[in-house]
Amino acid sequence: MALTGRAGLLAALGALLVLAAPDPPMAVLGVALLLAALVVIDLLFAGGVRGLRFHRDGERLVRLGESVTVGLVVENPGRRRVRGVVRDAWPPSAGSAPRHLRVDVPSGQRRRLVTTLTPTRRGDREAVTVTVRSLGPLGLAARQGSHVVPWSVRVLPPFLSRKHLPGKLARLRELDGRHPALVRGQGTEFDSLREYVVGDDVRSIDWRASARRSDVVVRTWRPERDRRVLIVLDTGRTSAGRVGVAPGVAPGVAPRVAPLPGQASGWPRLDWSMDAALLLAALASRAGDRVDFLAYDRTVRAWLSGASRTDLLSSLVNAMAPIEAELVEADSPGMVAAVLARAKRRCLVVLLTDVNAAAMEEGLLPVLPRLSSRHTVLVAAVADPRVAAMASGRGTAEQVYDAAAAERLRGERRRITARLRGQGVEVVDALPEDIAPALADAYLALKAAGRL
Repeated sequence: MALTGRAGLLAALGALLVLAAPDPPMAVLGVALLLAALVVIDLLFAGGVRGLRFHRDGERLVRLGESVTVGLVVENPGRRRVRGVVRDAWPPSAGSAPRHLRVDVPSGQRRRLVTTLTPTRRGDREAVTVTVRSLGPLGLAARQGSHVVPWSVRVLPPFLSRKHLPGKLARLRELDGRHPALVRGQGTEFDSLREYVVGDDVRSIDWRASARRSDVVVRTWRPERDRRVLIVLDTGRTSAGRVGVAPGVAPGVAPRVAPLPGQASGWPRLDWSMDAALLLAALASRAGDRVDFLAYDRTVRAWLSGASRTDLLSSLVNAMAPIEAELVEADSPGMVAAVLARAKRRCLVVLLTDVNAAAMEEGLLPVLPRLSSRHTVLVAAVADPRVAAMASGRGTAEQVYDAAAAERLRGERRRITARLRGQGVEVVDALPEDIAPALADAYLALKAAGRL
């Protein structure tokens, strides 16, 4: 049961009558009994809410930043008309509107109500409860009940970097036109045999063929055109930090990427990495490469393998949607072991993580040689633009201290980057809005050099 504002107004009028009455105690009793009788009558004639039946329809997928509608069908099998208000409750991050829906369902009929969702976070958004308040004919009181009507909407990554794809595909077509057919001493696909000449790598000598020909011959290799690309997403604690150009970070500078509703402080580093992974996956699949995906922190959060070119992006965004950053230190040895267990043949391993000095020195750097000795490794990291803004501050003493801290952090990132490159690892360290095209450019550069 629920009382309405009309009941409160009637009680206030009764209080005025009590003040003017010659016998206030009896007046209070009379007003209370009258109000209680009216409330009981209202409840008796209000439509029942327990027997209502509900059905849902609508979309189950939506990209972050877009809107989707979900229908709620209310069926009234009872004998009385149900007139009142329905609240279709969703989590706050689902962005449901309107908050309350008017409903008027005659006996034996049904009505369809529509809720619009504009989510502000990725993942699965589950409907909570449907609460119905059925008003009586006097509008003083209402019957109220809640029902569980399950429905879920999966919020997919928005793939903002899609706008860079046409330009990258044009560069890929240029590379296809001038890609070397043969590269001496490189590649993994056998092409042919030829006589040994001074300067050839002795490791390429085919001793069996040399014995048959009574002459020294070497193998020539063809760089593989269609390779495997394994995208590894670090979902540990360093991926949870929000980065990106936000209002107030750099006064007077317009943001290059507008934050989505509810994300004024920037995206988590994980979301920027996902966006870069989607652009790389789209580009690599167009190049004919096989793309696999692994999300890992201390255990495998997602694994996608064997998706066809046409289904790759849809499968990838569905796999990424429910992934959230875990506030634990990533298990780097476990991550490397998971990659080696899934990648038996040589491939390009793209690790999307953060170039954090403490996490790298204690975690990834000691075990990275195991991975780089068997695969081509590319580490991509999202830099925080606020660090660059802090490094330029000189106005006050506080800004000078902030600038010193920012410069120290930038120096540590450069030192870690140099160590990674010293181990033969390619590194891309770019601002949030630049990480996706920079990673695609690094992939194209490996293609152009015949390393992929």
